[in-house]
Amino acid sequence: MTTITLSKSDAAGVKSDAVVIGVVKLGGGVTLPAGTESLNAAYGGKLVEVLSGLGATGKAGEVTKVPGPLLGKGKSATLIAVGLGTAPDGALKTEDLRAAAGTGVRAAKISQSVAFALPAPDAECVRAVAEGALMGRYAFTAYKSSDGANEAPGNLTVLTDLARNKDAKAAVERAQVTAEAVAQVRDWVNTPPSDLHPAEFAADAVKLGKEYGVKVEVLDEKALAKGGYGGILGVGQGSSNPPRLVRLTYTPKKAVTHLAFVGKGITFDSGGLSLKTSTGMVSMKSDMAGAAAVIGATIAIARLGLPVQVTTYAAMAENMPSGSAARPSDVLTMYGGKTVEVLNTDAEGRLVLGDALVRASADQPDLIIDVATLTGACVVALGTKVAGAFGNADTARDRVVDAALAAGESMWPLPIPTEMLDKLKSHSKVADLANITGEPWGGALAAAAFLGDFVADGIDWVHLDVAGPAFNDGGPSGYTPTGGTGYAVRTLVELAASAS
Repeated sequence: MTTITLSKSDAAGVKSDAVVIGVVKLGGGVTLPAGTESLNAAYGGKLVEVLSGLGATGKAGEVTKVPGPLLGKGKSATLIAVGLGTAPDGALKTEDLRAAAGTGVRAAKISQSVAFALPAPDAECVRAVAEGALMGRYAFTAYKSSDGANEAPGNLTVLTDLARNKDAKAAVERAQVTAEAVAQVRDWVNTPPSDLHPAEFAADAVKLGKEYGVKVEVLDEKALAKGGYGGILGVGQGSSNPPRLVRLTYTPKKAVTHLAFVGKGITFDSGGLSLKTSTGMVSMKSDMAGAAAVIGATIAIARLGLPVQVTTYAAMAENMPSGSAARPSDVLTMYGGKTVEVLNTDAEGRLVLGDALVRASADQPDLIIDVATLTGACVVALGTKVAGAFGNADTARDRVVDAALAAGESMWPLPIPTEMLDKLKSHSKVADLANITGEPWGGALAAAAFLGDFVADGIDWVHLDVAGPAFNDGGPSGYTPTGGTGYAVRTLVELAASAS
């Protein structure tokens, strides 16, 4: 992956193929933030006029390209001005900088070296620019046959007076590690499901664990049957590619807390016998994004050496229709003994998560967080950019939402009405509960209620429904590409960092 460095070089004199600056919207015109004085001088003090003449308005995400003032002298050939929006109090949010860096680097060719002269007055701003630049440079080219797919990415540099500052250097290191974890998650999500079955997915986790000192255990279909993991086995029984449960453990010395992560890893979701529509299946290679996120975050936390114990469970299965597939009205005995009547085989994520949540509870962590592309109902409620956060304790849920806000990932708290669990229990006449309520509304709330019933009493638990933001069906924007986004990695890393 591309690496990023810090430099105290002057923005007008840095040797780079392109320099990215910010443009702030001010009244009916634009203004330049601090750090662009030398560039303005290189344009004879008329850079604002030049940008305005080219139509720049400062609108967030807007890109205006200008030929570099020092073209022909071995310096920057292109100036890329990115709109930052308005800053009424004179301060820019770190997410504004992160998005601007991503937009700027996407405006350059992947082979070009890019320097960022965005405002970076402190370490947090430095990290935001570095993260945005690294995540914005991402490209998934594994299946491209064109020559451009083999281009080596150019170098990235953050221009700041803090280039030799200890905190700024640590910020860039964290940005590098986090962005690499996000890129790995995006790669997994973008990989065609024919090449990423549960066995391959689990093998990738084992490989990463060996590389970064994280212990990884894999339960195959025989071990799952022996252990009584009826939810995972029931979902995977219709596929010729058997399921897996992957357990990762990171145990540093003097850990200040113990976090457990649980991820939904449906490598492809056809809906099973409750078959999805053809269009509804197109993006279902992304139904393992939750498992990818928790694995990626665990590796990142270990690489950063954060003093937080992490135990992670990634429940992997392929949900397919066949003669051996689970049928509507089948009853599964979950890990721990609870029985579930499967009334909709397309409500499968909660079944694999139920097993994993019971197993995670046995480790007695201080907090369990599950991440899952669980319901279309959450997308209806919150759209495609915002994840829903549920929990059995408001304080724990709010901690995770606060971590998401600090990391730049959009999240909104939602309730778990007590009647939802009652409806799940009453909807089955033969088992402890059904996997759906039978009602067309409140689907995300019902799914959360189902999961909560598998968490042991006395353990704080937060459920993140990331069905919207985990996969981008539209065009790229900011640092977010089309396809897998790597959502939730930054939130989990931020949560671990803030706990330490």
